Amino acid sequence: MKAALKWTAIVIAALLVVVISALLIIPKFIDVNKYKPELEKYVLEATGRPLTVGGDVSLSLFPGAGVSFSDLRLGNTPAFAEKDFLTVKSFDVRLKLWPLLSRQVEVDRLVVEEPRVFMVTNRDGRVSWDFGTQPLKDKTEAVPETGPPILSLLVAELSIQNGQILMIDHRKGSRQEISSLNLALRDLSFDRPVRLSFSAAVNQKPLSAEGRFGPVGKNLGEGAVPLELTADAFTQLKLKVKGTVENLIAAPLASVTVEVTEFSPRKLLAAIGQSLPPTADAKVLERVSLKAGVRADATSVTVSDAVMALDDSTLNFSAKITEFAKPNIGFDLSVDHINVDRYLPPTSAAGAGPPPAGSPAEPSPKKSDYKALRQLMMNGNAKFGKLVVNNAQVEDMNLKIAAQDGILALDPFSMKLYQGTAVGKTSVNLKGESPVTEVQLNLDKVQINPLLKDLANKDFLEGTAKAQAALSMAGDDPVRIKQTLDGKGSLVISDGAIIGVDLAGMARNVKAALGGEVKTGAKPRTDFAELNVPFTIENGVFHTSETSLKSPLLRLLAAGEANLVKETLDFRVDPKVVGTIKGQGDEKDRAGIGVPVIVSGTFASPSFRPDVESLAKDKLKQFLSPSETGSAPLKEKASGVIKGLLPGKK
Repeated sequence: MKAALKWTAIVIAALLVVVISALLIIPKFIDVNKYKPELEKYVLEATGRPLTVGGDVSLSLFPGAGVSFSDLRLGNTPAFAEKDFLTVKSFDVRLKLWPLLSRQVEVDRLVVEEPRVFMVTNRDGRVSWDFGTQPLKDKTEAVPETGPPILSLLVAELSIQNGQILMIDHRKGSRQEISSLNLALRDLSFDRPVRLSFSAAVNQKPLSAEGRFGPVGKNLGEGAVPLELTADAFTQLKLKVKGTVENLIAAPLASVTVEVTEFSPRKLLAAIGQSLPPTADAKVLERVSLKAGVRADATSVTVSDAVMALDDSTLNFSAKITEFAKPNIGFDLSVDHINVDRYLPPTSAAGAGPPPAGSPAEPSPKKSDYKALRQLMMNGNAKFGKLVVNNAQVEDMNLKIAAQDGILALDPFSMKLYQGTAVGKTSVNLKGESPVTEVQLNLDKVQINPLLKDLANKDFLEGTAKAQAALSMAGDDPVRIKQTLDGKGSLVISDGAIIGVDLAGMARNVKAALGGEVKTGAKPRTDFAELNVPFTIENGVFHTSETSLKSPLLRLLAAGEANLVKETLDFRVDPKVVGTIKGQGDEKDRAGIGVPVIVSGTFASPSFRPDVESLAKDKLKQFLSPSETGSAPLKEKASGVIKGLLPGKK
């Protein structure tokens, strides 16, 4: 028995010596380099790209299988001026053979030194990294499950050293570079966390990341795998991601918390040689931070409990996006306060006016493409504590936003507006070539003067406004919108004043209206108890035929139109002077002559003048017509006309 064990041990030892000797000797007799031409030919035929390996290929089998080579070059197709697509200074991999028998992979090292990738876009749009795709073979036979291909993995060293990615776009004439790229994975295995470190320079600006991933466990792809990552971009942006990834192989699902510490977008872009588009306030986008929960898989992304600081505003939101090809978005947004005007492009110089005659016409605006919006599905709510937009100040705004089948809707919306309220709904139909918009709006107890001052920089009207309007318009540029504006509504302003004109003075005194009397230093105004303006709008022209004004000393009716396209006015105001304020608000006509007033000019520069000609014609008609009691002497009629034209004449 002892002799048998002895000889068995001798045989095993001899076999081990033979095997080890073979593993050491075989690579000496195998000339791996003679296969390089065949490999280069195969790659050229398969990809149309030349492959060369300048240095020798080295093969070793003990103590582990290893392959190393140097000076590898994979070229571009002839369509590109740049000769190479990929170059590698050296490649070295060392793999232990014995553990492979039990489906265990143990790698001593896998090191790639100085890889260079040239990503080129030609002027015709072709890209160097397009290798083409091969159609998938139709597999009619089911492939039996054999379990995971490996049971364990251990990699002592896996690294990419001093890599470079060069992005060249000949269409834009741009050149971007990622250099000094280093990636290292340590303790790469199924049984313990993998440590990751990454560093690079983007256009000479530093980018780095550190993190841990795993352990993934022996049952690869099952269970939740911990993830923790910290990134630092250009010494300006710090990002932290912490959470888990489930179903790693079959259907990855990430559940993480994302935190972006406070940074300045302006400084971040400046660090990489870029700049933000100009804004009305050059001090915005100096402070941004974010913290949110994110849950994402291949079909959807959910953001929950998100808090974002934007300069001096705070945004709280949640959202879910599904069906990325045809997005379906649901969201809830709450903003404490924000001035939107600060983030808009700077306004053009005031008073620029239309171009002089004979100057070249501005090019027609590029037609908008609404394809993406037509496909959009959206349902969300937005709340704003305080909002400034187009210089108008709004409080407690609530919006319900929806989009489906090419129709975007705000239904309903509500807000507090200058001590009053505004409610309504609007929809934009994008199914046709041009958007069609419909708006319904109701205002109540709105102070009209501060609204006009903030919104239009106008100071010509005071009072408390109540309004109703139903409007429709087409197009997406201001000119087209005004040309197609249609609708109707009413505006009632109580306890107010028209600033800049004294209609009562004009009506009472033709001489004063013509500028013959001495003017006081006070700014003229027409106080009123109620101004009622029913209106219609057709093709951008505002019409009113029954506008009425009631004041202590004046009643008037107005009719005419305002052309919103040409921004011109054409109104006639027929007043009736009231002798005293007694009976204010009743419907009884008051005694006194009224001089009609013509309102003309433009929105920017309206003019008011008495219509003496019409008044004279009316009096002349009275002069020529017989009286009810018989024909009065001509002298008496003439005297009456003069007294009517010039009040105060005895």
